[in-house]
Amino acid sequence: MKNSFLVLCALVLCATSALAQVNNPIVTAVPSLSIAPDARAGGMGDIGAATTPDVNSQFWNPAKYVFMESDAGVSISYTPWLRKLVSDIDLAYLSGYWKLDKQQAFSASLRYFSLGSIDIVDIQGTFMQSAHPNELAVDLGYSRLLSDKFSVAVALRYIRSDLNNGINLTGGTEMVPGSAVAGDVAAFFKTPIALPSVDATLNLGLNISNIGSKISYDKKASSNFIPTNMRLGGSFEYPVDNFNKISVSADLNKLLVPTQNSMSNKEYSDLSPLTGIFKSFGDAPGGFKEELREVMWSLGAEYAYNNQFFVRGGYFNESQYKGNRKYFTAGAGFKLNIFQLDAAYVMSTAQSNPLDQTLRFSLSFDWLALKNMLK
Repeated sequence: MKNSFLVLCALVLCATSALAQVNNPIVTAVPSLSIAPDARAGGMGDIGAATTPDVNSQFWNPAKYVFMESDAGVSISYTPWLRKLVSDIDLAYLSGYWKLDKQQAFSASLRYFSLGSIDIVDIQGTFMQSAHPNELAVDLGYSRLLSDKFSVAVALRYIRSDLNNGINLTGGTEMVPGSAVAGDVAAFFKTPIALPSVDATLNLGLNISNIGSKISYDKKASSNFIPTNMRLGGSFEYPVDNFNKISVSADLNKLLVPTQNSMSNKEYSDLSPLTGIFKSFGDAPGGFKEELREVMWSLGAEYAYNNQFFVRGGYFNESQYKGNRKYFTAGAGFKLNIFQLDAAYVMSTAQSNPLDQTLRFSLSFDWLALKNMLK
């Protein structure tokens, strides 16, 4: 039983690093918090810090919500995860927002990551029972416009990770569900750029997410870092004419988590979350060169026709020494007055990458337009 549970834990910890052969990887608990949840961003190489605001901005940059044209919206997204390895790991994501006025907005999201059904067996291989491990996060955000070009936001999050699904294993430390609280701070800047024939738009965005407590699965005998992350992005939007529009975007990401291989297990467990954030900028065993390897980058583009039909593409890159996630993405979308449907697809360029052929789907609703239609 114990060995089966360790296999489960290994699967969770390796999910976002694609089970690659790496040197000095940054390992965190609750890795599902780092999975891009929606199809629009997923179609552009997992980009979203500075792209034009949409209903799924809660994950990427909640400061964008005050720039939404509609006053309210809701979206549901679904991702079958790691389908090249297993058939029953899924991510479901629900997000929404409501603008109080032109300067303020509330937002919220619910993330549920299911690791499917795991058969627990004893050392002889005899079936004992089935477990259904899962991870959940729920958050609330508030964004405010500080000027006509600049906004900020904060979000508070509760995280629960249940790896053994209430099954107590014999012959080892009792495992319990872990929980943590965290917060995000974000900023967004949007300004028009006058070009000879049209007015383009430049966006800049910053989101530091999951700043919070560590999580423990053994009644605080040891603790693990959650995936605190800093995301910095830029986006340039160019309207070709009244019907055609192109945007190009880029994101940089760095986990603000210390490298576990740089210290003993006890030192790592005793390290405070805030100390870990500052330590993460200079603790790589390979020095500054290795610190640069910890920065993930992505590029993406979106073409829109009449703000109704969308075609997207992108590329995500992570160092081969830190996870080796390298993949192209493609996506498309269709929008009417009330709803928008988006889909995205991953095409891995790294050998034996289980992220290959990953699909994402999102269905979004303009809540006020729907309400007006039903009147």
